[in-house]
Amino acid sequence: MGYRLLRWLVGMLFRVVWRPVVTGRENIPRTGAVIIASNHLSFIDSVVIPLVVPRRVRFLAKAEYFEGRGLRGFGVALFFRVVDAVPIRRTGHRGAVASLEAGLGVLREGTAFGIYPEGTRSRDGRLYRGRTGVGWLALASGAPVVPVTLVGTERIQPVGARVPRIARIRVTFSEPVDPTPWIEHPGSAGRARREITDAVMARIAAHSPAEQAGVYNERPAEGVEPVA
Repeated sequence: MGYRLLRWLVGMLFRVVWRPVVTGRENIPRTGAVIIASNHLSFIDSVVIPLVVPRRVRFLAKAEYFEGRGLRGFGVALFFRVVDAVPIRRTGHRGAVASLEAGLGVLREGTAFGIYPEGTRSRDGRLYRGRTGVGWLALASGAPVVPVTLVGTERIQPVGARVPRIARIRVTFSEPVDPTPWIEHPGSAGRARREITDAVMARIAAHSPAEQAGVYNERPAEGVEPVA
């Protein structure tokens, strides 16, 4: 009930104030496991996507967000609990493996799981090469991957901004990438993960005006990103 009420209240405010242009929602399966894979421009992305997807989407969130102190810390912790985010501690390779295993657990429950293949948000607006975790999840779960292209969310909450700004955004859901051909005709696991990831990123790029960087996006040394 808490999730539904919060989603309805925030969703009403979001539609009235930011008036998002959303296309392709029919590409999202209404039931069953599905991976929602998006480009990543802002902290607000993990709020926008659950508001425009017509079913619950679970994202990973840093465990520290559930342990905040003071009024603001309590509000942040409450928000992430209500939206049913998955707490995770990310430290190096072990953190990456734990993140994928947590995502696989969500998918095995038949739920939608949100992931950012770029690994961390783009600070220069370019679209970076996708990391193959999304391909691993698709192969391990058999779940389709719905690519999502976000345009303009960095204007709502630029890096360092605490208060959201008014800016119109566009959200496009592309046709799902089905991992079945790779599962039914197994070859090199690494190649399959790469091909699935590249197919997802190509569909994200098809609806984005952003320049493609052609390289991986590296996480800032201080690790300020909320989700991955």
